Amino acid sequence: MQAAYDLFCMGKKLLNEKKPTQAARLLERAKELEPGKGSILEALGRAYFSYGETKLAKKQFEEALVIDPTNAYAQYCLGICLEKMGELNLARGHLRLAAAMEPDNKLYLDKLMRFEEQREDER
Repeated sequence: MQAAYDLFCMGKKLLNEKKPTQAARLLERAKELEPGKGSILEALGRAYFSYGETKLAKKQFEEALVIDPTNAYAQYCLGICLEKMGELNLARGHLRLAAAMEPDNKLYLDKLMRFEEQREDER
């Protein structure tokens, strides 16, 4: 039986190689072994999102935030999922939280700015 950490590392490697379906399989096994690990949940959420399973991704990011509400990246990713699902007010809140938690993070700030501009254009 492989250790959760080994599965996690192999899953992250597959994610970096743009193989999210294969990564998800390994990360699901890692999650079974270590269900309370935010890093595994975050990576699994990324894998699901990468192959279009937004609802499954959303669930992983929500679980990661239960474990660590200060996880700015999980806040950001949850915001992206919610945006894709049309939950724009909730998405805005999570994107703002991520940007507030890490105000120097260009990724979060740029996404929030684009999101806010898009919302203004829709009005």
